[in-house]
Amino acid sequence: MNALIAAAKEFGRDEDGITAIEYGLIAALMAAAIAAALGPVKQALIDKFGTISTTLTAP
Repeated sequence: MNALIAAAKEFGRDEDGITAIEYGLIAALMAAAIAAALGPVKQALIDKFGTISTTLTAP
């Protein structure tokens, strides 16, 4: 039992992987912010690309 507690304490003191986890969380938050920011302009982008597509394919 003492070995398990000692291993848990050692794992808690190990800080090597913390930066990778932080970078992952930052990337996830940035992706969520970008998705939330682009939500209101979604239909405008769809309409604009539709117009461009129609213009390019018109004879």
